[in-house]
Amino acid sequence: MGYAHDYAAAIMRRGRVPMPPADFVPNWSDSPRKTKFYPGTDALPLPPAGYPADATLDRGLAADGPDPDASGGGEPFDLAALSGMLRDSYGLTGRRLGVQANTDLSALPFYPLANWSRGTASGGGLYPVSVYWVSGPSGPVPPGVHYYATRHHAMQRLLTGDVTGEVREALGAGAPGADTDQYLVLGIKYWQNAFKYNSFSFHAVSMDIGTVVGTWRMWARARGLAVEPVMWFDEERLARLLGVRTEEEGIFAVVPLRWAGPPARSRPAPAAVRHRDVERSRTVLAFDAVRAMQTATAEDAAARPAPGALVPAAAPPARADRPVVPLPPARPLDTDVRTALRHRRSSFGRFDAQRPVTADQLAACLAAATAGARLGGDTGTTGEDGVPLAKLYAFVNHVEGLAPGSYEYDPDARGLVLLKEERPGAFLQKNYFLSNYNLEQAGAVLVPTVRTRAVLDAVGDRGYRLVNATVGAVSQAVYTASAALELGCGVALGFDNVSYIEELGLDATGEAPLLIMLIGHERPGPADFRYEIA
Repeated sequence: MGYAHDYAAAIMRRGRVPMPPADFVPNWSDSPRKTKFYPGTDALPLPPAGYPADATLDRGLAADGPDPDASGGGEPFDLAALSGMLRDSYGLTGRRLGVQANTDLSALPFYPLANWSRGTASGGGLYPVSVYWVSGPSGPVPPGVHYYATRHHAMQRLLTGDVTGEVREALGAGAPGADTDQYLVLGIKYWQNAFKYNSFSFHAVSMDIGTVVGTWRMWARARGLAVEPVMWFDEERLARLLGVRTEEEGIFAVVPLRWAGPPARSRPAPAAVRHRDVERSRTVLAFDAVRAMQTATAEDAAARPAPGALVPAAAPPARADRPVVPLPPARPLDTDVRTALRHRRSSFGRFDAQRPVTADQLAACLAAATAGARLGGDTGTTGEDGVPLAKLYAFVNHVEGLAPGSYEYDPDARGLVLLKEERPGAFLQKNYFLSNYNLEQAGAVLVPTVRTRAVLDAVGDRGYRLVNATVGAVSQAVYTASAALELGCGVALGFDNVSYIEELGLDATGEAPLLIMLIGHERPGPADFRYEIA
């Protein structure tokens, strides 16, 4: 039993037993940038890219119909498609200036502290994911390694030369991506999040990988493109190529892209990026738990699990001893994915119980969450042998036609199993640590669970990254679906996990509630200021 078991247990108990260092206070005046900074590099501005109106969120989340991930790799990417996917997911699209209940409200008017909107959610709004583009000869620019500069929507060239053979070798035999020479590589710069969340940081940032990959899969699938993440590979080899130290920046995923042009299979080349990120913080701290999790989850990074390895960790079926409350057909998500992503935001205290959520809106959010949990690639969660890892529960406050109470979602029956019929508002608020949400005012609070310990037993400590990426992708799907449904949404990790285990009766199945997702209507006429930049 590896260290990840201990870390997972500490995460579940942290509402009652604080994780060390318990007296930690962030030094906001010495905080890092929300991006990496590579001075002296050339930048390639990315072109503007349109998005078809028929590329709807329903298509992006579809479980039926043609699957670009399983049919020859889907349509090919080109530079415009890559540009659009990056802008709509991680690029800056506007400035947040609405009046809300989060703790950063007083800082928002000051430009150095501005909060910029992005299509993808991130824990604490810190955005620690580094996106690298490793391109070969089939691409539209000279081969090399680029870093996606989010603030400029540009690619900064870090290395010139074809090193895609190194990526291909790092992925290993049998991984997706052997037939391309274009790759997106996702890293996590730990200090960018740990300066605020210390030992808890690894838990938060591993979910951020899921929000990014989940956004890309929705965006691409709606256009007939394919995004298949690879999470098992030679991590140290890729870190050397990118010129980073894994104790400072873990390499979490590789996304091969089928490109519009014949790929070239180059031989591995022992090259490495020489440019280095220049840190803004004068003092950079390391946290034992974060370093131990990086070491534990990277130890057998190239040992890809065999097909079916996750079967013992599958989400348990719905309880058969209780009747199912049927839900109506889900409301169509006919908004295009780009528009939904541009409208995504956290509601932060703006929920209003006077307008209940409709049952078809709730059904749409639950269906989106189920679809979002399918990560594809080598994660073992899609295809004929795909194993569903995530299960959903719902605390219903104000939903038309549903009695308030706690429910278990049955995706096969497309209904809810009643666990307890009583208003859950008092329980929800009592077990929430922060003051930025009144949970009773939300229409419903959705809770994804994963049998974390069973996943770790099945595939080793690296499975912790898979667990959290899955839950991150679920949250991104609910955020995006809520925007398409004109509902408010908020996602939070600051709750007492043990109380939720007890309330939902999860001890017997070993399910771990990893975050909560609030959905509901917001108060009409909010104070806001439009500041779109894309």
